[in-house]
Amino acid sequence: MSAAAALPWMLGAAWGAVLALPIARHAARVGINERATGLSARTRRSSRSRMSSASTGWWRRHSNGVVLRVVRSLGSRRRAHGADVALARDVPVALDLLGVAVGAGCTPYLAVEVAARWSPAPVAAAFTEVLRSCTLGLDFRSALDEVPRATPRLRPVADALLATDRLGVPVGPVLARLAEEDRTTLRRAAETHARRIPVRLLFPLVFLVLPAFVLLTVVPGLAAGLGRL
Repeated sequence: MSAAAALPWMLGAAWGAVLALPIARHAARVGINERATGLSARTRRSSRSRMSSASTGWWRRHSNGVVLRVVRSLGSRRRAHGADVALARDVPVALDLLGVAVGAGCTPYLAVEVAARWSPAPVAAAFTEVLRSCTLGLDFRSALDEVPRATPRLRPVADALLATDRLGVPVGPVLARLAEEDRTTLRRAAETHARRIPVRLLFPLVFLVLPAFVLLTVVPGLAAGLGRL
């Protein structure tokens, strides 16, 4: 091919290269931007996933800790309430034992020994601690002073025994009055609890018994009536 014939082809190739160069550069920039955008999106997704997993782990740890603390607090409060209720039921029995022992001529110390031996366990533990303190060398009055600090409900009993030990006043009538007051308080608490029972029975009655009654009696009749139509 002669130079004159090849010149148009060379000019066409050069003109095409000039026209294609901006398009190629734009395509290269677009490809670089797309790769950078994809990389940044993946980086953001990974960072968000790490942050989400970290926040989820933090929430799980702290929520579990909060739930455990709440459950433990509720359990401890329930146990403390149960122990206080049991002690309230046992105090009148211990008061009767103390009154019988004092009426039989026992000193307050000997009456506490009788109560420690025959009283129910919660009250007997407090009286046994008084005897143990006296065995270790503490005087009877100081040992009785420690009872209300460990068991506040026994404060009237300790005060009555201290009064008869210090002043020599008859403690029998005082113990009988305390036992009667405690029994009256227990009776009123039982009556209050009994009045709350119908309110507590409303939930199973409305949401369990009545739906079961409707399903067993009304629904079969309706189904049979609709089946005849």
